[in-house]
Amino acid sequence: MLVRSRTARWAVWAVFAVLVLPLFLLPLGVIAAAAFATNWSGVLPSGPTLDNFAGMSRGDTLEALRVSMVTAATASVLALVVGVWSALTAHALGRRGRAVLDALFMLPVAVPTVVVGLALLVAFSRPPLLLNGTQTIVIVAHTVLVTAFAHQSVSAALDRLDPVYAQVASSLGARPARVLFQVRLPLLLPSLRAAAGLCFALSMGELSATMMLYPPDWTPLPVRIFAATDRGALFSGAAAAIVLMATTLLVLLALSRVRTRAAHR
Repeated sequence: MLVRSRTARWAVWAVFAVLVLPLFLLPLGVIAAAAFATNWSGVLPSGPTLDNFAGMSRGDTLEALRVSMVTAATASVLALVVGVWSALTAHALGRRGRAVLDALFMLPVAVPTVVVGLALLVAFSRPPLLLNGTQTIVIVAHTVLVTAFAHQSVSAALDRLDPVYAQVASSLGARPARVLFQVRLPLLLPSLRAAAGLCFALSMGELSATMMLYPPDWTPLPVRIFAATDRGALFSGAAAAIVLMATTLLVLLALSRVRTRAAHR
């Protein structure tokens, strides 16, 4: 650890316990407890049951989970493609051009996501690009919101990448496209996996812009959770939230294993 003193280390752990446990772990624990409960008359939920999860298979929750996964996967792939292109372009520009491009791609996360949703709703509500009321506008919104993180992740990886490999390949007669696909992108693979995981996780939990754009036949799981808790179905909403978290964590775990193997190679 950076802290060498035993007393200081204990102090750091104490601060960690005081801040992290009540602010992060305790709320998640309460949600997990509510997912397996039937009533909440005291400090914590009570009445253990599995009916909250059993009811999910008979409703629209699994379909909403599928919609969320398709939306997140599609938005992550699109964001990764656009983020890699923009990061490579910014890396080739001068300092001023790179600053402008970075600011452009970070703009969607600098404003409230509701503003992004409203902007897309207004922009695509009339021909020739009439996307309002379709699943496409939801995917576009998620892509816009997560592309900034892919751009920043790849840009940081490019700053750390040794240019000697690309220079050697070019000196041996490799064309720019071959240098990109056979030298630079394989070296960036661990960062690409990390960016894909981040984009997927952020898209799975996106709610604000989605609430403004989603059509009735394309309802992601966060919207279902909000609707359930809004009408008082707290325990079924908590169960759906546990399913959402578990699915996201499983996908991130799978991506982290692929990233580890790629980094090892």
